[in-house]
Amino acid sequence: ASPRPCFTPVLLQELLGWCQSLASQVDDPAQPDVRYMVTASSHPGVFNYGGDLGRFAQLIAAGDRDRLLQYAQLCIEPLYLNAVHLNRPGVKSIALVQGDALGGGFECALSGNVLIAERGTKLGFPEILFNLFPGMGALNLLGRRVGFQKAEQMILSGRLFLAEELHTMGVVDVLAEVGEGEGAVHEYIRRETRSRNGTLALRSARDEIQPISYGELMRVTEIWVDAALRLEAKDLRMMERLVSRQTGKFTEAAAADANIASQLVRA
Repeated sequence: ASPRPCFTPVLLQELLGWCQSLASQVDDPAQPDVRYMVTASSHPGVFNYGGDLGRFAQLIAAGDRDRLLQYAQLCIEPLYLNAVHLNRPGVKSIALVQGDALGGGFECALSGNVLIAERGTKLGFPEILFNLFPGMGALNLLGRRVGFQKAEQMILSGRLFLAEELHTMGVVDVLAEVGEGEGAVHEYIRRETRSRNGTLALRSARDEIQPISYGELMRVTEIWVDAALRLEAKDLRMMERLVSRQTGKFTEAAAADANIASQLVRA
């Protein structure tokens, strides 16, 4: 997570490689079976801050549509594979949110077949603050959970929502106590074992009724790219302020963690 926990090209390539390796393992009868894939973060207080806003600002300022579209497509690849559970009917994807999930981080969480979040975590789309919208799956995925009119309202508000609010709305599937997210994942899997055939069949029915199309995601992404290139200087300054705030917040948290670790070593 350098310089902050956002979706850098390196992280996106690693996520894509992870999805591809899991798919290969599922297809190989000599390998252990894969029934669940869980996306989580090891950074206390942060799931993911979303898109690499620093990169966005640079590419937008340069008017570099090709590279901006390449980055956006790189975001779509692992998100799509997670949303369609690797295109393997026996696999279920789970997102575990134990910290802030903003913008693309929230999109990543929404792409899981199941979203488990700890109390007090904040999720939302701040993109409207710099005159843009979240274009890598937000409307597609959130709309399937709350309806597209409500999804648009949430996106345009720019609000960060508590996991408790989103659980009431039906966006968060399982609400866990603070520090108990991993346990909630294991408990969810344990409970589902008894009715796994039925739940997977029901999910397949939903996939038929509300299919997630790669082509649809890419077309929306192109709308996002063109909108990004229309941003003005004041919008880019707001974007840069958000980058500075996120970087400072993460740096402070990392320093605090290092200080605690140092004290433990001395003890």
